Amino acid sequence: MQTTYLIMAIIYIFVFGVTGVILYKGIQTTSKKKLESLEKDAKTELEAAKKEAEATNKESILEAKEEVHRLRTDLDRDSRERRNEIQRLERRLIQREEALDKKSDSLQKKDDALNERLAEVDNKETKIQELTNQRREELERVAGLTGEEAKQILLEEIKREVTHEAALMIKDIESKAKEEADKKAREIVTTAIQRCAADHVSESTVHVVALPNDEMKGRIIGREGRNIRTLETLTGVDLIIDDTPEAVILSSFDPIRREVARMALEKLIVDGRIHPARIEEMVEKAKKDVENDIKEEGEQATLETSVHGLHPEVVRLLGRLKYRTSYGQNVLKHSIEVSYLAGLMASELGLDVTLAKRAGLLHDIGKAVDQEQEGPHALIGGDIAKRYHESAVIVNAIAAHHGDVEMESFEAILVQAADAISAARPGARRETLEAYIKRLEKLEEIANSYEGVEKSYAIQAGREIRIIVKPDHIDDLGAVELARNIVKSVEEQLEYPGQIKINVIRETRAVDFAK
Repeated sequence: MQTTYLIMAIIYIFVFGVTGVILYKGIQTTSKKKLESLEKDAKTELEAAKKEAEATNKESILEAKEEVHRLRTDLDRDSRERRNEIQRLERRLIQREEALDKKSDSLQKKDDALNERLAEVDNKETKIQELTNQRREELERVAGLTGEEAKQILLEEIKREVTHEAALMIKDIESKAKEEADKKAREIVTTAIQRCAADHVSESTVHVVALPNDEMKGRIIGREGRNIRTLETLTGVDLIIDDTPEAVILSSFDPIRREVARMALEKLIVDGRIHPARIEEMVEKAKKDVENDIKEEGEQATLETSVHGLHPEVVRLLGRLKYRTSYGQNVLKHSIEVSYLAGLMASELGLDVTLAKRAGLLHDIGKAVDQEQEGPHALIGGDIAKRYHESAVIVNAIAAHHGDVEMESFEAILVQAADAISAARPGARRETLEAYIKRLEKLEEIANSYEGVEKSYAIQAGREIRIIVKPDHIDDLGAVELARNIVKSVEEQLEYPGQIKINVIRETRAVDFAK
């Protein structure tokens, strides 16, 4: 059985071997045929590529030859054009050289002629100089003056004429400038004043407190005067109880103390319990009320003028100005008015409106403490503004609004002008009779101190002075100069609100009688 399987296995192996050999030879034959076919195709394609390359090479050679021929043609054409251009330029140069030669010959002839003319002119100048010298000598002999003397006389005459004409021109220019400046200033100031209105109150150093009955006077005085002494000691105010029916007078130069005393006394009258302990309590309450009122007034002023960012202490000092008056004008209302005016004028002139309003509102801040510190209120106000970190422009505008320091900005000038406008407004301030008369007398004294003044009259409540001059001592131009000099003297020697008009009058009269 095993032998049979072995024989069958050998047969199978043999069959498979023969079959594999046959298949191998078949595959080898097929591969050889395909290889020969591929080689044949490759040779065909190679020959075609060679032919195509030869054709392409021939075309490239032809194109290159054509390009070379075209470039050579272009080069020949450019060369011919350049040769023609060079020849044309050479002809133009030759023509210019010929023209220059002709001009040179012409110039040489003109130069020769000019030299001859110059020689003639020199000869004539020499003769003219000789004639001039002879004429001068003859004139000096006839006039009896040397040349320098005559020259000096002529110069003096010309100087007089020029001075006269210059004075006339100055007068005309000043007149026109004043007309234009006055017109523009009036427009700006009038516009500002028309758009601004502020109240003012009368200055007072006393308060009158009404009483329900005369019996209340005794209660205010107290046993042996203890109540009135306590009230006066705590407030620093004098209480005047006289025969005036149902009234008590509070007197003090400090308006805040006077207000505290008034409020405390009114509270005591309403309460009815008047004794030292109650007085002390009411005075403390009145002080707090006044302090709150000061703060509210300061804040209200900043809101009205739209000035923000002030230090709280500056706002408090601003509120204190409510109780301060100057010549009958409330200083807080005056400061608000100056702020409005300065802002409006700054708007008209194209300046910083916010800065001008801020400086105007704070310009009198020094008056809140000038009773406690020595020095002008303008400088005190400038120090306060500097202490609370206001800008240098604001500090200078405050310190300079009365001329204590030099102004450094246009806003400072506007604040000074607005301050003068507010102070000079009719009814805004009042002066004592003594100061008013003294100012009028000083004004006339300044005018009369000048030579050639015959009479002077201060009119319009000191707003104008009319000066009558001697016509044989002062001419028309001298009157203009006199007015300017008096203006300078008034500005230097007097302090006054607003402005003063200097009116110089020169009059010549011819009087005769028919008989």
